[in-house]
Amino acid sequence: MGDLKQKISTELSKHKGSYAVALKDLTTGEELSINELQTFHAASTMKMPVMIEVFKQASQGKFKLTDSITIKNEFKSIVDGSSYSQDSIQDSDHILYRHIGEKRAIKDLVYEMIIVSSNFATNMVIDLVGAKNVTQTMRDLGAKDILILRGVEDAKAFQKGLNNTTNAYDLRLLFEKMALGKIVSQKACDAMIKILLDQKFNDVIPGNLPKDVKVAHKTGGLPNIQHDSGIVFLPDGRKYVLVILSRDWENEAANRKMLAGISEMIYLNLK
Repeated sequence: MGDLKQKISTELSKHKGSYAVALKDLTTGEELSINELQTFHAASTMKMPVMIEVFKQASQGKFKLTDSITIKNEFKSIVDGSSYSQDSIQDSDHILYRHIGEKRAIKDLVYEMIIVSSNFATNMVIDLVGAKNVTQTMRDLGAKDILILRGVEDAKAFQKGLNNTTNAYDLRLLFEKMALGKIVSQKACDAMIKILLDQKFNDVIPGNLPKDVKVAHKTGGLPNIQHDSGIVFLPDGRKYVLVILSRDWENEAANRKMLAGISEMIYLNLK
């Protein structure tokens, strides 16, 4: 791991920006960390903690995953309670906007929130479970720094710097617990991993990996922010958790290529 850490650090030093890496081999228990406690805007990685909260509340009987809620495009700012709507142009999911007024099962909204990173679905799910509850569950799981304040596209909150934040260590911890079946229940972890395996944005951690390597992961991206985090399943049954966070780079495509290269470097070292 020491040699691998040096290789990764050397590669990152060639590029403008801030980076964090957290790796854990779940077979050997070996770890690698670079800036793992540095705080980053969470971007859409926050949707994985929200999913955890959904499964937790469902296990407590607060609702069933098959229950339906009405699709609405009206949300309240955490700054002053004023209403705002989301713009489909700013969202990676455009289809859900065509179904306002209809009902959708909670499990389907969670699925869209993860696999296509639907901001619209995310806000409806956060309205259901509560952002404060998500953060408290993170604390209960040992993730001390992940902070989920709000849904997506709350412009007033963004202007005041009230953003969802994370670090690489906390995301690694959550995915490790999920891989070991230690969040809510083994059944819940299996269900969440199944959703994460259907991720549609696969340019970073899985980007250069062989097709027989499966990755259950959640990405996050904003202007000058690019993250990926998840569990990598090797064909022989071994697995490892990898989190890569980045910001303030110069070119999105070049940064994505570089991060995919680091993921490949890790895979080649551990396979």
